[in-house]
Amino acid sequence: MVEEQIKKENEKENKISLKEERIRKISVLYYSRSDIRKNILEFSKNRECVPRYFEGFGKRPDAFQYDSDVIQFAKKGATSFHCSQELWRDPLSISTDMTQEDFNNLRIGWDLLIDVDSPYLDYSKIYAEILIEVLKSHGIKNIGAKFSGSKGFHIIIPCKAFPEQISGKKTAEMFPEWPRLICSYLSSQIHKKLAERVIDIQNPNKKLESLETYCVKCGTTVTKKSIFVFKCQSCKSEIKLAGEIFAKKRKISCPNCFQTIGEKKSFDKDKLEKEEFYFCNNCGINSKTNKNNFKEKVKSSQIDADLILVSPRHLFRMPYSLHEKTSMASIVINPEKIKDFDIRDADPLKVTPRNFLPDSEAGEATQLLLQALDYKQPESQIQKIEQEKTNFGKKKFKDITITNLTSDLYPPSIKAILKGMPGDGKKRALFILLSFFKSLKLSDSEIEKIIEEWNKKNKEPLKSGYIKAQISWYSKSKPKLPPNFDKSYYADIGISPTSEEIRAKNPVSYVIKKSFSRDYFKSRGRNNDRR
Repeated sequence: MVEEQIKKENEKENKISLKEERIRKISVLYYSRSDIRKNILEFSKNRECVPRYFEGFGKRPDAFQYDSDVIQFAKKGATSFHCSQELWRDPLSISTDMTQEDFNNLRIGWDLLIDVDSPYLDYSKIYAEILIEVLKSHGIKNIGAKFSGSKGFHIIIPCKAFPEQISGKKTAEMFPEWPRLICSYLSSQIHKKLAERVIDIQNPNKKLESLETYCVKCGTTVTKKSIFVFKCQSCKSEIKLAGEIFAKKRKISCPNCFQTIGEKKSFDKDKLEKEEFYFCNNCGINSKTNKNNFKEKVKSSQIDADLILVSPRHLFRMPYSLHEKTSMASIVINPEKIKDFDIRDADPLKVTPRNFLPDSEAGEATQLLLQALDYKQPESQIQKIEQEKTNFGKKKFKDITITNLTSDLYPPSIKAILKGMPGDGKKRALFILLSFFKSLKLSDSEIEKIIEEWNKKNKEPLKSGYIKAQISWYSKSKPKLPPNFDKSYYADIGISPTSEEIRAKNPVSYVIKKSFSRDYFKSRGRNNDRR
């Protein structure tokens, strides 16, 4: 086993080295092209721009002054270039010690940049097509699109397209709040059309992987349950056992005559008579009696607009920059021809540069922004439970505050994150931690202390200015639940939630259940660990 593991690790290292060797062979040659350098320089105006040296980024802040800077970075080992969607008066003046007010004074605007990403390029094409259709339906005529270099697309609407202010609020200062709100609104519009289009894809395996069933009444994703049916040979009565109960039993007994029907191991599970259905834990309904209340949709983890991208000083791959994993160029494409895109079009030796930023009309995205500001985002599951009446008491759940909150109540996944991140995924991990602790009603000072300790444990700590900006934003925002354990956020950062966490659904609900269990046993003078 040890030898096999070592062999796999060596193979992994070889694969990585081959990717690095491949992109380094073409980087200097590719970035030596004057048309590529000039295109990158033109797009870099008023943006913070940073080179990436295969796995790690260069110093920040940085910016290009001449197109020759691009080739100089490439000769030093740079494989790609990344820039901000925020536009600055002087990008080199950015400091991690700046306050939110300082950032607002330095920022002159922001482009709306939406990252469409999926495990499958075909899905990304469909999502991007629908996204562009929705944008056009809101009066936006000028839209930029480019291939990400791997399996997705970047869609851009320049800051010129947005009004300078709405209701006395300057658009330039409403970052990242307004871009996040726009992305959330667009996502709600797109998912209505996405499932129908994905089903048309010919590969049946991809269909099954990308669809999930949800409850129409509350919007919660549901899972399939099963009931096993047995017949007692003694009293001829029919016994039904839920799948989770059947899994725990060693033998099956008749509840009427108490005769043993058989040992569990003697049953062939695949040949047993079985009833399958969907059940919503929130609403207490199932598909056997309420079939129309359950529908299929595309999993958000399979394809979605990346809302994490909309964060202060977040960088995205510049047009015509190479991609480390594929060695393909992030080429600009015609938004009308995304469905015809072929990855071979992004061959760095064949590309012809064109502008990514369209010449927008002033204010053409006003309708989109107004619609997004009026959009009421769906309430979280816990808020719904608190507001809805229970089936039995007809009372509302009270707001829950956990007393004597200790780290032993944290879910294993949160504990794993708090040990520090060895590689990529620190920003996603920060998003999970901030939403988790904010939902648990910790004070800003407590959260800041925890995050600072966590950041010290990271292999490459995040900049203190970035963390302060994120904490500041969360302190002013309403608490938002962290992602459920079945979402891709955890897998993306190398965390595998336990079965107990999956059953609890959300990190906050996990803590609440653990807290109730602890308090219950304490009230009876018993130790919870002795159950």
